[in-house]
Amino acid sequence: MSGGTKNRQIGRSGNRVSKNRHATGASIDCPNNLLPHERRSDAHMLSRSPDHPITRSAHPISRSPDWPIRATCVVLALTLIGAGTPSLDDFVRHFESSYHSVKTIRADFTQTYVTEGRTQTESGVVYFARGGLMRWDYQRPQPKLFFSDGKTLQLYVPEEKQLTRTPLKASDDIRVPFRLLLSRLDLGRVFSRIEFAPDDFQHPPADRVLRGYPKKAFQEDYRQVLMEVSPEFDIRRVLVTLPDQSTMEFDFDHIERNVPISRSLFLFTPPLGTAIFDQH
Repeated sequence: MSGGTKNRQIGRSGNRVSKNRHATGASIDCPNNLLPHERRSDAHMLSRSPDHPITRSAHPISRSPDWPIRATCVVLALTLIGAGTPSLDDFVRHFESSYHSVKTIRADFTQTYVTEGRTQTESGVVYFARGGLMRWDYQRPQPKLFFSDGKTLQLYVPEEKQLTRTPLKASDDIRVPFRLLLSRLDLGRVFSRIEFAPDDFQHPPADRVLRGYPKKAFQEDYRQVLMEVSPEFDIRRVLVTLPDQSTMEFDFDHIERNVPISRSLFLFTPPLGTAIFDQH
């Protein structure tokens, strides 16, 4: 890949504005929103891993400068589709469509994995871009990188001087489905059944919680997925319950949409002396 391609930026600063037309035929001008699966070994996570659950009490809600406009648009939209109380189908449809114009996402994250009474928590910054690109930049408790160039997953652990590479198609890592946010998000393609689950999380009253059940082909991978969605259709939390009842939870904050991101962020050249392991 040429240097010019590596450094090409994806996305724009600021939110674009689009017209959202509802069943009534009315239209409103609204910004497009972003709707952001004891360490075993991280190499193992590449081939079979959920990430961890988070026990969150009250988390501060990050708001962009145009938040009042976005919030007003959401209120108008919900009013237009049903007196402020959308049906499940309406909510899912608007949730999915809110991602369709998003090219990049940046967010702070905390990842919590709970199994057999043990809890592992990590945190850092995550980036997504169209084309299946993602980068999980773990900063605590120890630095590591987990990223995808759209074809290969790579995990680099500086402390161990190891890089593990896995073909994307061969991995069922819980983090991989997040790539779908910036494609044509379709929950019906992922889940056999979706429902509201208002009592499953402690959350702000205006947030909605969705529960998704796996299709038959994925029932050996997980039991259910819970997603907390803000009124602006931001994904605040995702909780995955695995067949052995262990859980992986992601908590997202300071979500930014369509921020300029260089493609070079999703490329990696390991330092000299790095042990490289290829999994298939």
